[in-house]
Amino acid sequence: MSGHGAPKTEIVDATGLRVVVVAGTWHEVITEGLISGAERVLTASGADYTVVRVAGSFELPVTAKTALEAGADAVIALGVIIRGGTPHFEFVSAAATDGLTRVALDTGKPVGFGVLTLDDEQQGIDRAGFDGSREDKGAEAADAALRTTLTLRALRG
Repeated sequence: MSGHGAPKTEIVDATGLRVVVVAGTWHEVITEGLISGAERVLTASGADYTVVRVAGSFELPVTAKTALEAGADAVIALGVIIRGGTPHFEFVSAAATDGLTRVALDTGKPVGFGVLTLDDEQQGIDRAGFDGSREDKGAEAADAALRTTLTLRALRG
């Protein structure tokens, strides 16, 4: 985990876009950092957004799909999954990742992917956009969702 090679981006003008941030409730400190990063980008871009909380990362896909079907232009999915001693980590990580991919493809609308799959809590702290963090994955997911929404609009004419 280095963030090395990440693109340098400017804030885009997303005025008028409706975005829903869907965030799990597990690992609250890390999740709050992710939400803060996403909100910074959304506010700076002028997007209209709401934050919706769900139980965990497994619930992100169905909630994201519902938000997009209800008229959101994009969704930013934020969650934290930390490896434990059972296969649960692999099942939830795969379900969240595959489900969110399917939602984006089925709806034709962007889903910013901010689900952290971690070996330990420190990796999440390092990626959650706190002072001293190496990365800001919430902000990156928001930026990706906004840019993709604008690109798709341009392609569709």
